[in-house]
Amino acid sequence: MSKKVLIITNSFDLHADQLTPILAAKGHHAFRLNLDAFPRDYQLSQVFERGRISNKIRMLPDGAWLDLAEVAAVWTRKAGEFAYLSEDLSLHERTFAKQETEQALFGLLFSLDCYWINHPLASRGAMWKGEQLMRATQMGFRVPRSIVSNCPDQVRQFKDALSGDMIFKSMSSPYLGGETLAPEHRITGGVGTTIVDAHMMDSLDAVRQLACHFQEYIVKQYELRVTVIGERVFAAKIHSQDDARTAVDSRNMSADIAYEATQLPPALAKRCIDFVRSYDLNFGALDLIITPDGEAVFLENNPSGQFLYVEQLIPEFKMLDALADKLIAELQCR
Repeated sequence: MSKKVLIITNSFDLHADQLTPILAAKGHHAFRLNLDAFPRDYQLSQVFERGRISNKIRMLPDGAWLDLAEVAAVWTRKAGEFAYLSEDLSLHERTFAKQETEQALFGLLFSLDCYWINHPLASRGAMWKGEQLMRATQMGFRVPRSIVSNCPDQVRQFKDALSGDMIFKSMSSPYLGGETLAPEHRITGGVGTTIVDAHMMDSLDAVRQLACHFQEYIVKQYELRVTVIGERVFAAKIHSQDDARTAVDSRNMSADIAYEATQLPPALAKRCIDFVRSYDLNFGALDLIITPDGEAVFLENNPSGQFLYVEQLIPEFKMLDALADKLIAELQCR
């Protein structure tokens, strides 16, 4: 029985679009499950009988059934809202349909005993920013002084104790949840990492509405995007201080700043791998700051972080190839 790769994502995922032909060129054809087309464009069957389980799934209209016993490696990439045959479901019907679809799909997938990049339960356990900072400290990283609070007085005291600037950064998404909404329902394009100025301090009582995340501003020499794939580390040096638009938040892609391949000191590379593996993850995208005196400062780890843009800026990284090779290697040892 030939082992197969399962890719779980949505229809608009460029990462999966590009990985699929790489796998095919290496002799392995992946089955792609697009969550934004599920269950509308798929059929599944899970049978329990005489102590045995049979899991199958296929893509309509005429796809062959995939026996999930043949799946030895799973790559989970992007979420997506489920789609149904009927487009006019009531709110009650849609709520029930979502709950039942989650039970059917994840009851099927979570029964798989195989290699995951990454298992959804591991990814969820690794996504909480406050816990990340505590774990990073315990594992030897320096982390910025930080506060999460909905108490204005506590934030003022935190700010007064700093010798430099304070920044605000969202914990969940720089788009402030807008990425999950239709364009007509969005009221802002988002807020990146922002230095809190005097005007913002005058409005600090607004944090009573919602606990907010503030940190000391760390002066940077440059930034690092460290992508861990299995035991391999790809470190991109981001020259964020070369442009005012990226000096505080390097995610402003309108600025033409340099991304450069760099080699991490062995101890730092191992610490990054160990951090990712401590969550039972096989992939992670870590953001670090390098200070003017060369100290590495941990910001966060994204269990499903984007990496295609880094490979496009640093083609020699070949991270898609590394990912394909890792998935194939797991097929061959199971």
